[in-house]
Amino acid sequence: MTSDTPIVLSDDELAERDELAELSEPGEAGARALVVEQLDEQLDELDDDLDGDDDESGDIELIVLDMAGTTVVDDGIVERAFALAAERSGIATGDGFDAALQYVRDTMGQSKIEVFRVLADGDEDAAQHANAAFEGAYTELVASEGVAEIEGAADVIRELRAAGASVVLTTGFSPVTRDAIIDSLGWHDLADAVLSPADAGRGRPHPDLPLTALLRTGASAVDAMVVVGDTASDVLSGVNAGAGFVVGVLSGAHDRDALEAAGADAVIDSITELPALLGLRGE
Repeated sequence: MTSDTPIVLSDDELAERDELAELSEPGEAGARALVVEQLDEQLDELDDDLDGDDDESGDIELIVLDMAGTTVVDDGIVERAFALAAERSGIATGDGFDAALQYVRDTMGQSKIEVFRVLADGDEDAAQHANAAFEGAYTELVASEGVAEIEGAADVIRELRAAGASVVLTTGFSPVTRDAIIDSLGWHDLADAVLSPADAGRGRPHPDLPLTALLRTGASAVDAMVVVGDTASDVLSGVNAGAGFVVGVLSGAHDRDALEAAGADAVIDSITELPALLGLRGE
């Protein structure tokens, strides 16, 4: 980002400029060149400082937040829903169940239908059947046990919006599952938008979700966007979208090493640390 702030020279710099003007004798060409070089260096340093300050306090227009594991407590519900779906659909049974469950863990954050397509070895009917079973099981668990926010998440979202940023929630769940979570939490109108892969085209780690959030909110550029999530897929999605800042959180599926390896610019313990990290609090 380039600063429009006019450059103001100090008294010393003005004196050097006057000294340069006085160096008009042919024999003093070397001294004149030296002063020119020194003044140019000082002007460049001042301009760099101004640009650096602008970067540090640059406008953040959009913050894209993952749901499960980042703003919404997971507490193993995804794995339990998968176990029920596997039992009901027969997509991963017997000796293959443990490997399938590990794949689900490794791909947390990705579109669930894409996960089931892999587990079904490309059998689209089987993948759709398993995905429907997963959605049903997840909705049942939410209805019977409820769902909770990561402590302080709703307040953070309100704070970010109050600071002037748009906030969009994203998830790898289908709209049906996503809406069941939103209904349970009472999060209607909390964020500017809530997106699933079905709304964007492709799920994570593709850039579609963050870029759709940018288009929906009218943010001016990708470098004015922050992407936050608890999985490597969340982080990769932000990196692939060219987000100006990508943040990993340790409240969900993946650890610091995985988030940093995926390209996170920063890793925090909880979403509650995000406003301070972004310079929105005097902490």
